[in-house]
Amino acid sequence: MAASTAGSSLPLRSRVSRESSPLNHRPSVARAARDGRPGQLVGSLSMASPKEESNRVGARNRLSQALELNKAFEGSRGEHVHMDAHLFPKPLSSVQSSNPNTDGSRLRVAYQGVRGAYSEAAAEKAYPNCEAVPCEQFDTAFQAVEKWLVDRAVLPIENSLGGSIHRNYDLLIRHRLHIVGEVKLAVKHCLLANHGVEIGDLKRVLSHPQALAQCEHTLTKIGLVREEVDDTAGAAKHVAFHDLKDAGAVASAAAAKIYDLNILAKDIQDDSDNVTRFLMLAREPIIPGTDMPFKTSIVFSLEEGPGVLFKALAVFALRKINLTKIESRPLRKRTLRTPDDTNNGAPNRYFDYHFYVDFEASMADVNAQNALRHLNEFATSLRVLGSYLVDTTMI
Repeated sequence: MAASTAGSSLPLRSRVSRESSPLNHRPSVARAARDGRPGQLVGSLSMASPKEESNRVGARNRLSQALELNKAFEGSRGEHVHMDAHLFPKPLSSVQSSNPNTDGSRLRVAYQGVRGAYSEAAAEKAYPNCEAVPCEQFDTAFQAVEKWLVDRAVLPIENSLGGSIHRNYDLLIRHRLHIVGEVKLAVKHCLLANHGVEIGDLKRVLSHPQALAQCEHTLTKIGLVREEVDDTAGAAKHVAFHDLKDAGAVASAAAAKIYDLNILAKDIQDDSDNVTRFLMLAREPIIPGTDMPFKTSIVFSLEEGPGVLFKALAVFALRKINLTKIESRPLRKRTLRTPDDTNNGAPNRYFDYHFYVDFEASMADVNAQNALRHLNEFATSLRVLGSYLVDTTMI
């Protein structure tokens, strides 16, 4: 669970070097084979048996098809701008997407919030031993990756109780980052206050609106006035720094430790099954595989008309591809459209939408490639946001 905060700003330390220029990050099967990077689908071709050689050729062909299809959908019909082929970054393997840099340095991972935020915990779960970098806003985290100030970003996309984080869906369209993984985090709320303050002393409680809603029964029972702020950890920081005696905060146990607050009550959420799903974002896409469970995220738009959305979703059903998520967001910079026909003299006005879909398949799977080719025949725009490993773990 997360949202924007008024906390620490992003350190302006760039990690750009000539070797890490975007122009040097191109999808190159030959380079992957030459470098022998761990986890790649291709490798050295020397001393290979005919069977091994055949398997490697097949892997290279699947990789080539997936990358070419991804490029084709990057800027297909609609408002998205197609990138020149030589500007495409070098794809990561599924191993590289989650492991620290191979040169021994720590990954710098941006998250939204201040120290003690649930997003910080998600970043550390996604990239153990990383250097977690706090950002004031979601947009700041996207920009930090694009400008090479950090290596990755970990940002929330949906919560099992509060639903979708719409802001980040919009930012996925605005920015050109790739989804390279997902991480799910169990959210456990605590009621925090300054030392010496008891529950009976509290008159109000500060937190993010989703956190307050998730603790509705407990807070109503205590009789506290809710005050919404931008972030759970930011609420804890505010209570501590202003030495408030009549106010508490709903935040994590980690925030209590960081800001030296007392935990008055643990696990105060109304539903114990409170999980937030985060996306792992990078400048480089993932090299998709088929040997492990993969998920693919796409966004597309359609012309208005009877059954058009049904037709779009049918391309997956026909191929027995399971959809795990569908989300619609209005197209920006588009005015309300009025069709030619009218209803009793009054025109029907309607919106255009982007549709976000997650489905259980890898872009290396020919079945998934054919589904997207089919969809691209009538979609006004189609973009692959990422094809990445499914997170099957929980804290």
